[in-house]
Amino acid sequence: MADKKTIGIYKAYLKEHLSKKRYTHSVNVANSAVELAKRYDADADKAYIAGLLHDIAKEIPALELAAIVSRSSLDVCDIEKKAVPLFHGIAGAELVQTLFDIHDPEIISAIRYHTVACGNMPKLSQIVYLADLISADRDYKDVKKMRKYAEQSLEKAMFEALKFSIKDSVEKGNTIPVSTLEAYNDFADNSK
Repeated sequence: MADKKTIGIYKAYLKEHLSKKRYTHSVNVANSAVELAKRYDADADKAYIAGLLHDIAKEIPALELAAIVSRSSLDVCDIEKKAVPLFHGIAGAELVQTLFDIHDPEIISAIRYHTVACGNMPKLSQIVYLADLISADRDYKDVKKMRKYAEQSLEKAMFEALKFSIKDSVEKGNTIPVSTLEAYNDFADNSK
């Protein structure tokens, strides 16, 4: 893991560029990610870093985010290019590479897909996706149920989380990225 000094640099950057609420959320996600990583035999240090930095771009103005997304070398579908609320995952994955010289593919993927998920989703990406959904500051209606799923099985939790996310998007009339549908299909196939 990055040493305490490096983590301090990440935290100082986040404190300067995020609201207090978003910073607290980021720390909570990092802590949840570590718990899940330990439970499901993943790298806890990488989980902490990816969880901490997952929302690094969340409060950047939309035009700046759009510019980062348009220049991104990451795989970005047309639906994501039109959905401003999804820009921060892509932009965050780009920013940690340029700001902090983080090039670990597991961490980049976890930040990139923490909102939309993806097919053949790596374990660390699953962990950060779930940690974001169940962090201590979350208080939506089904959060306790999602936390229980996360304690029982990573695959079950991902399947339930994706069902929840897709249902919420459909009810709001939002588009659904291809990567989200691919992730859902993967976990649906594995849940049978």
